[in-house]
Amino acid sequence: MKGYFSRVVIGGGLAAVLSLPAFAGVTTYKIDPRHSSANFAVTHLMISTVRGEFHAVNGTVNLDDSDVTKSSVDVTIDAATVDTREPDRDKDLKSPNFFDVEKYPNIAFKSTRVEKGAPGHLKVTGDLTLHGVTKSVVLDVTAPKPAIKDPWGLQRTAVSGATKINRQDFGMNYSKTLDSGGLVISNDVDITLDVEMIVPPPAK
Repeated sequence: MKGYFSRVVIGGGLAAVLSLPAFAGVTTYKIDPRHSSANFAVTHLMISTVRGEFHAVNGTVNLDDSDVTKSSVDVTIDAATVDTREPDRDKDLKSPNFFDVEKYPNIAFKSTRVEKGAPGHLKVTGDLTLHGVTKSVVLDVTAPKPAIKDPWGLQRTAVSGATKINRQDFGMNYSKTLDSGGLVISNDVDITLDVEMIVPPPAK
């Protein structure tokens, strides 16, 4: 029995070593927009939730293999890709009432600090630029999934994140009120991100 456990420990340790990158350091990932999404949710008429998303999520994640807190994130989203599955509402969201995409075509997030959070999670603090206003926000982000090799031989990983903002903090003050005094659309906006990242192939 003792020999069995020794073989298990040694074999498991060897497998862990073999699974590590040959050279620890910083791995630069590109966000795969075809498998990534930025979603948001607001309260409508004080009683229900309306959800939407942006389709064009691009950027770079520099992932430090030896110390994840030294990693960095730089993301850009095309504001004109906002989609709530209702054309008239999307038109209103793109107008000066909300995102004003003609004047502010991009939404951007650039990390300033990465810290360990709850088990399996990171706290990623960064500058969010929305509607021409930049504010510091904190995202609760899952730790990167163990990297895998896709069917084309490329390395991939993924994370999910969430935060909450007040749209008025970013100058989006347009609002209608109900007879009861509540807002037609809430000021608080819940944001969730699902991001798949890939190490791009060497340039030919």
